[in-house]
Amino acid sequence: QVLLVESGGGLVQAGGSLSLSCAASGRTFARYAMAWFRQAPGKEREFVAGITRGGSGTFFGDAVKGRFTISRDNAKSTVYLQMNTLKPEDTAVYYCAARDGMAATERNDYSFWGQGTQVTVSS
Repeated sequence: QVLLVESGGGLVQAGGSLSLSCAASGRTFARYAMAWFRQAPGKEREFVAGITRGGSGTFFGDAVKGRFTISRDNAKSTVYLQMNTLKPEDTAVYYCAARDGMAATERNDYSFWGQGTQVTVSS
């Protein structure tokens, strides 16, 4: 089991930046591949970014490529999402997710989820 707690959401103007953090409980953080998903009102939850267990591999959804970066600090059991050049369409609740195993991009591949943090981008 792993408990995930996101932080760092808020309101930002278009073109601005925001950084999200996700702190995980337990001492086995390094066994989990991590990811960020987001869900806007009336839309499906979509993959944003993922990172492998050791942090050497990262991958992104098409909508955020070149603007967002994902990183992790296994010593601190924390994964980060740096969001730059934000657009109004990035407005959503952002969720941190963990998977015991290899990294993946499908929502159903992840067993553990945080409660989410709201990101709102004004135009």
